Amino acid sequence: MINGIQANTEQPIEFKVYTTNDRGFTPEEIADRALDKFIHISDTADEMVKAQALVYKEKIRALLVFYMKEAIRSDRTTLSGVLSKQGHSDIARIIGKL
Repeated sequence: MINGIQANTEQPIEFKVYTTNDRGFTPEEIADRALDKFIHISDTADEMVKAQALVYKEKIRALLVFYMKEAIRSDRTTLSGVLSKQGHSDIARIIGKL
């Protein structure tokens, strides 16, 4: 019991660890992780329902990836502008080209 709350030890605690080597996660990788939280398709669902859900999931994935890329571009524009105003035009140009 922790602070008056008793943990249910009957059910296992599940978690996943995601890692990369020498880079961050891509928008596609993040979208896939998010979709696993947003949309779950039951193995026992009707085949037509599964097919519709998979199409819907792929459309949502495309939208997530598009808007994450937009957010990255916007953030880089902001960062480039801040660096340029502070006299770091060389670094601002490099970031602008990423």
